[in-house]
Amino acid sequence: MTAARHFQRIIATTDVHSAFDDAVPMLAHLHAARHDSFVVDCGDFFEGTGYYRLGQGRIERDALARLYDAVTPGNHGWDHHFEPDLYDITVCANAIDDETGELLFHPVRLVRIGTRRVAVTGIIGPQAFNAIPAHQRTGHRVIEPVRALRKLMLAHHHQADSWVALSHSGFDEDLKLAESCPFLDVVFAGHCHSDRPEPVVVGDTLVLKGRELAAGYALAQPLGSGWTAHVAGFPPAADLPDELTSVREAIDAIRDQLRTPLGPVRHLYRNGPLDRHAVLLDLAGRLHNGLGAEAVVLNETALRSPRLNTVLTHGDLLAIEPFDNQLVHAHVPEHFSADPTALLTHLTEQAGPIMSTPDPLPDRLPTVLTTSYLADAYLGGRTRQAGIRLSQAVQHTLTDGDSR
Repeated sequence: MTAARHFQRIIATTDVHSAFDDAVPMLAHLHAARHDSFVVDCGDFFEGTGYYRLGQGRIERDALARLYDAVTPGNHGWDHHFEPDLYDITVCANAIDDETGELLFHPVRLVRIGTRRVAVTGIIGPQAFNAIPAHQRTGHRVIEPVRALRKLMLAHHHQADSWVALSHSGFDEDLKLAESCPFLDVVFAGHCHSDRPEPVVVGDTLVLKGRELAAGYALAQPLGSGWTAHVAGFPPAADLPDELTSVREAIDAIRDQLRTPLGPVRHLYRNGPLDRHAVLLDLAGRLHNGLGAEAVVLNETALRSPRLNTVLTHGDLLAIEPFDNQLVHAHVPEHFSADPTALLTHLTEQAGPIMSTPDPLPDRLPTVLTTSYLADAYLGGRTRQAGIRLSQAVQHTLTDGDSR
């Protein structure tokens, strides 16, 4: 199918995070654009809503296999990229087998865009790689992206007129990448979770990022001796073409399950975007008192901030806590157990904002109640299960008590 298409441009999405509630515009636009566009994604197409939790990635795999030509892996959905359909289209130049040093994925796709011979590659930043659940990245590691890209360029410089990188590193990191790799013509960015409405020029390199959560895309096209680029939202679309019937039916089936009501939302959290810090503070106090934990340490990135109305639905809960974290008691590494301030600094650097209780933490902290993600990735492992999942604790926090 690829051989019959004549590419004029590259269209990139990023950080879709299974946002299929209103994905018809994205899916319809990409399907229509495929006849003359090379369609790519910059990572994290998976995880983030109940569509992933209930569908186990089937919708995402189907959409990627039908609509995309090249994707780079993100920290969410890492293991899906080893499945046959997605492995064939995954590009990443800096992820390697820890034992053999061999690349885990294809490093580059060579395609013709207009009259250009274009090398399309991908990288995942070290911070993003370290955010992959530990059990999924066992035996894998990443090498420094600049070094990997320079090595790749030297190996293929005679085969390409232009270089395009799909990056799952964060926009600020991609600006540094463009400065260090001036041979790149375009860097499509991902992982930064912020709007970037206009491309940024670094030397002769364009760095740009489409809107996340299936809301928009980034586009780059050869023009004269250089490239032109812009960012746009997906235009409205009423329905999907017949070729995407299986995707539409799968989305509709799960949407019905997600509408199941779980109870009235407490007044504090109604009719607005969820304040995840406030919820975690409330939740941690309940856990601290109810489970008798000496201390509770939670990362804010364990939750998302969808808009809530007056009734909490199954879909709302899975959108708030999409990662199916368990609550566990975990060892604190010895070098942090007598220095809780250093522990919080370390966790913040690795996992984003941290909420802890009590405040201040005890001077000596051998164990904490936390998420399975923090326990496995950044602490000393689990000592025992807490007997409750984070989603259950969130549900109780949002719905318990009267609704005044």
